[in-house]
Amino acid sequence: MKKFDPSRPIKVAIADDHALFRQGVRTALSVRKDIEMIAEADNGMQLLNLLKHIEPDVILLDIQMPIMDGITTLPEIRKLYPDVKVIILSMHANEEYVLQTLRAGASGYLLKDAATAELELAIQAVARRDTYLSPAISRRVIEDYLGRVNGPKTPAEQLTPRQREILQLVAEGKSTKEIAFLLKLSVKTVETHRAQLMDRLRVHDVPGLVRQAMRMGLVPPES
Repeated sequence: MKKFDPSRPIKVAIADDHALFRQGVRTALSVRKDIEMIAEADNGMQLLNLLKHIEPDVILLDIQMPIMDGITTLPEIRKLYPDVKVIILSMHANEEYVLQTLRAGASGYLLKDAATAELELAIQAVARRDTYLSPAISRRVIEDYLGRVNGPKTPAEQLTPRQREILQLVAEGKSTKEIAFLLKLSVKTVETHRAQLMDRLRVHDVPGLVRQAMRMGLVPPES
């Protein structure tokens, strides 16, 4: 396990699909001597490709991105790069988002409207192997997390990365043929995945899948 070295800058990478937000974070951190932004990506797939060539200490990971979102990317980071700490970036402080990402291995959860000082504090905390949660996240959510973290996973948490990917595309309104084309799968394979999703999530139609995708943060509530 890599130890925190306070004598060198904390290397940070960010994955967020909004260029202006990334620029704002980069500008905010540029005045710090102890934090160095080393890479940017606009989706999880691009980030995973970058991680083959860079070694950040901390990743700022947006929860909602096209192609590959933060929920799907997080387990891959934890599996391939266990020493890298991840702070989830989100507009939402609801229980489902927070619990799901913490249980998947995130070290922090930061609301995107947080002040620069809070961003810096979060980066420093997780680099030291601490956990950081935005103060706006309710005590009830934190207590619930502490009570459930070692408990059985919910059906949503048991989904494979491929199932999450298909669920997101279904919720975005893609047809079975479109999903098959995008993922280079057969139509029958996509239909099988969709049937398994309905069975695991205990829903019986596409609107039910869309509601589950919203609860899981795969698509924004207004979609």
